[in-house]
Amino acid sequence: MDPSKQETNQKKASKTMAKKETQEFQFVVYNTMTQQKEVFKPKTPGKVRMYVCGVTAYDFSHLGHARAAVSFDVLYRYLKHLGYEVTYVRNFTDVDDKIIRRANETGADPISLSDRYCKEYNIDMSDLQCLSPTHEPCVSDHMEQIKDMITQIINKDFGYVVDGDVFFAVDKFPNYGKLSGQKLENNRAGERVAVDSRKRNPSDFALWKAAKPGEPSWDSPWGPGRPGWHIECSAMSAHYLSFKFDIHGGGLDLIFPHHENEIAQSCAACEESDVSYWMHNGHVTNNNEKMSKSLGNFFTIRQITERYHPLALRYFLINAHYRSPLNYSVVQLEGASDAVFYIYQTLKDCQDALLQLQEEMPNDGKPARISPDAKECISKLRNEFQVKMSDDLSTSLILTGAFLEALKLVNNLLTMLKKQQKQQRLLVIQSLKEVEKEVTKILDVLGLQLPCSYNEALLQLKEKALTRAGLVEDDVIRLINERAEVRRNKDFLKSDQMRAHLQAKGIALMDVGTETIWRPCVPVQQESGIVPSEGQKVPPKPETAEECRS
Repeated sequence: MDPSKQETNQKKASKTMAKKETQEFQFVVYNTMTQQKEVFKPKTPGKVRMYVCGVTAYDFSHLGHARAAVSFDVLYRYLKHLGYEVTYVRNFTDVDDKIIRRANETGADPISLSDRYCKEYNIDMSDLQCLSPTHEPCVSDHMEQIKDMITQIINKDFGYVVDGDVFFAVDKFPNYGKLSGQKLENNRAGERVAVDSRKRNPSDFALWKAAKPGEPSWDSPWGPGRPGWHIECSAMSAHYLSFKFDIHGGGLDLIFPHHENEIAQSCAACEESDVSYWMHNGHVTNNNEKMSKSLGNFFTIRQITERYHPLALRYFLINAHYRSPLNYSVVQLEGASDAVFYIYQTLKDCQDALLQLQEEMPNDGKPARISPDAKECISKLRNEFQVKMSDDLSTSLILTGAFLEALKLVNNLLTMLKKQQKQQRLLVIQSLKEVEKEVTKILDVLGLQLPCSYNEALLQLKEKALTRAGLVEDDVIRLINERAEVRRNKDFLKSDQMRAHLQAKGIALMDVGTETIWRPCVPVQQESGIVPSEGQKVPPKPETAEECRS
């Protein structure tokens, strides 16, 4: 058979199987509109249309932006895993008061400044292994769609013009507040709603802002100007997905007024406008206060990934349910880094062993014969993954339980391999291969499967640990050699002190036979006294791959 046809048939079979599993485990999501979990049913069978509000690009993106991106990337990946054809749109706001203010401060062109930070954001997204959306529209490229929608709103008497500005008349929309439950009077200054005596109602919000000196502007039927904040998402979602689509997502802080205003605008422009599911991720907090640029209490993604591997950060972000608040914590990041090191070390050891024993693996096309333990492990892993993911993406519950048991079984099987004769090894080899295959499937859906070799990732994780410890590898090797001399002199107290000194810096020494090796660990002084956020799992302290096999 033609290899390309074979691959196509395999993909079809995979999607068919995924859909059967979906029927067994109905995917439910929490809908902010109804404030309850609902079974997910797309408007068009087999296809999903999803819009997620992106960043206002005027600076490097922070941890809150990373959380929103990773949360909806997991959703995107899971929908694709279930066999859906997904059209995913995530916008860039590149025309906004904050951008103009920053451009004026730096003497830059506002559009060029924003374009730079859009590119920086995409570098961060690549590091975090977020898949590229189907479309990433910018406001500046969609002025015609925005002006057309404003015209529709005015023609249907939901908007009015005052001195070149266009406002939305919230009194005309009786369902205003249905998403958030907020009252009109709460749509006030401080939420990107300016106080303006020309408004018919103080809650009315801008659809179009008349041009001001020194600001970018575009021609319009109401005079030169630029769009208000909310209209961009209504116009771009309708352009790429139509007025009826399945999922609209964003951060919890966007429910009001942004998403509330989007609903009003879209329904005013088209009575049939309808989004089936509104999904929102929780805040990232710093000392239990929302992390944001405006409060100045944020860490950029780049600041964190200078010290921690990007996939350790991703693990940290999905180690809490996406709707729960997530408190920034160094100890949680250290735990996440330790967890991913254990995962990749275990899989590297497995891969190395299977590579060495490749000649012993049958290639007859028959189903692999595996041990009862491996069968039970795979069954439990699949079941737990489907149950937890289908329950509103409960990622934090997947990274424990059956997943850790599977890694432990891999290490146990690797130990068995060393003790068995060649004729006894086939069952263990095939068991290893099948368990490893199931683990990597889960990592792929969670976005934790590596783009590089396990060995490269482990070296990167060790390099980050050295950076946090303020050391270079030569320092660690020197201390290992000094400690070896101390041990030869039987000064075990000093030997233990040297080990503890490094462990306090996040470097664990491990005596394996006559050799001492090192690996990153959670610094010992950070192992207690931290309470995780509600809904956030403390990453389990895994046994090292070496300890599992000793």
